[in-house]
Amino acid sequence: MTENETDEAKTISRKASRMARARKRKSQSAWLGLGMFGMVGWAVAVPTVAGIALGLFIDARWPGETSWTLALLLAGVALGCLNAWYWVQREGRGDD
Repeated sequence: MTENETDEAKTISRKASRMARARKRKSQSAWLGLGMFGMVGWAVAVPTVAGIALGLFIDARWPGETSWTLALLLAGVALGCLNAWYWVQREGRGDD
């Protein structure tokens, strides 16, 4: 076997085991999906609202030309999306 064939065999084995785990989890209800949907929503909403709150505080305390509210809103959305992506990837892999 060449190294390429070995890598392909490992990939096929990994995919087969993932499919077997998915078949075992087939009995899970729609509540799991709704819970995941809610978790992703909160994972985005909390950093976004925190960024807005911090931006409003900074803008009120130290007014200037830069809108910290807008900048931290965008930073909060970006952080929330990265956080949600992490949790969705982790759930997809089956990590605990």
